[in-house]
Amino acid sequence: MRVIDSKAAALSWCEERLVREAADEALTAAVGGIVAEVRRRGDAALVEFTARFDGVELRSVLVAPEELAAAEAELAPELAAAIRLAAARVADYYRLQPEGGFVHAGAGAVLGQLIVPLDSVGCYVPGGTAPLFSTVLMTAVPARVAGVGRIVVATPPGRDGRVPAEVRYAAALAGVTELLCVGGPHGVAALAYGTESLARVDKVVGPGNRYVVEAKRQLYGTVGIEALPGPTETLVVADAAADARHVVADLLAQAEHAAAQPVLVTPSLALLERVVAALPNALAALSDPRPAEESLHERGVAVLVEDLAEAIEVANAFAPEHLCLLVSDPWALVGSVRNAGGLFLGANSPEALGDYVVGPSHVMPTGATARFSSFVNLRDFQKVIPFTQLSQGVVEELGPAAARMARAEGLEAHALAVEARFGGRGEG
Repeated sequence: MRVIDSKAAALSWCEERLVREAADEALTAAVGGIVAEVRRRGDAALVEFTARFDGVELRSVLVAPEELAAAEAELAPELAAAIRLAAARVADYYRLQPEGGFVHAGAGAVLGQLIVPLDSVGCYVPGGTAPLFSTVLMTAVPARVAGVGRIVVATPPGRDGRVPAEVRYAAALAGVTELLCVGGPHGVAALAYGTESLARVDKVVGPGNRYVVEAKRQLYGTVGIEALPGPTETLVVADAAADARHVVADLLAQAEHAAAQPVLVTPSLALLERVVAALPNALAALSDPRPAEESLHERGVAVLVEDLAEAIEVANAFAPEHLCLLVSDPWALVGSVRNAGGLFLGANSPEALGDYVVGPSHVMPTGATARFSSFVNLRDFQKVIPFTQLSQGVVEELGPAAARMARAEGLEAHALAVEARFGGRGEG
C-alpha cells in the first residue's frame, strides 16, 4: 500500500487521476464489431456471442415468466427473506425522494415542470464469478418507483445456461417486465437496438466490465445512459479515535472487487501504522485474498494529513465513489463534503451494508465523476419537461426584449414570431 505523507502530494496525485487514459483502440474495435452484428442479425448474434463468450448455447434469449415464478423455491428461505428485506428498503428509500414537478401561476404567466417517467429502461446486471443480484434491486426498484412502465434486465447466463435463481427472484420482486439471458456488449446492444425477441429500451443503466462500459459509450445517443462506471473505490477518512479493525474491514470490503481502489486519509500516524500492520492478517483471513491483495498492492493508498480539514480537502479532490467518515463526529464534516458518490457516517455505517439493505442504490459515480454526477436515483428514470402559458399582457411586456435579442443573434424569423403576438413591427 502506497503512503503519501502530505496534503500537497495527495492533491497532486488526485489531479493525475483526472487525466484520462487514451482510448483502447482494440477494445473500441472489438466492441464496435459486436454491436454492429447485434444490430444486423439480432437474436442470432446474441446466441452466437453467448456461446462464444459464456460457453452457453441458448434456446431462448429471454427467460420465461414461469422461471421467475419458480425462483423463490430454489433459494434458501433465509436468502429469499434477505432479498425481500432489501427490495422493501430500497423501495421505501426512493419513495421519500420528491417526485412531482411544480406549477407557478402569477402576473399573467403560468410556468412549471412536468415530471414524466421514461417508457422503458434496461438494467444491466453483471455476472462473472458470482451473480450480482443486489444490482437488480439497486436499479430496477428505483425505476419502478419512478413510474417506468417497462423494465428489462440483461444479465449473462450461468454455466448451466440459466439465469441464477437469486437474480430471477430479485427481478420478480422488482417488477421486471423481461429478463434477457444475455450479458456483455451484445446484451447492451440488444437493449439499445432491440431484436426479434426484445423491443428496444430508452435508457440503459448499471455497471459492468470494460466491454460493457465501452458498449454503453458507443451506444449513447441511440439510448440514454446514466454513467460510464469503472472499478469501485472507497476513501476512508479516519481520526485517531477510529478502530483500526473497522478501517481495515472497510478497505478490504472494496479491495476484494477486481481493480478496486481502497484509500485511507488520516491525520493520525499511529492509526495509519496500525492499519498497515493489520492488513496482512486480515487478507489471510479471506477465503480468496488474491483480488484484495492485487487491489491493495496496485492501487491502495494511505495519505497522512495535518488535520481532518485537510482530509476532507483531499477527499473532495479525489471525488470517491464511497466516502466513509470513521471519525468521532462525522456530522461536523458533512457540510464540507462536495464530491462523493455516497456518504457513510460513523463506525456503524459500513459501505458494505449499503451495498445491500440500507436503501440508496449502490450504483454510484466512479473515477472522480462524483465531481459532476450522482448515484442512481429517480431522476435517472424520469424526464423533466418545462411548460409555459403566457397572457397577452406578459407577451406585450416581454416581447420587445425578446425580439431585440433575436435580431441581435441574426434570427429575424424569431423576432417576427414574437412580434406577431403583440403588434410589433412585423405586424402586417
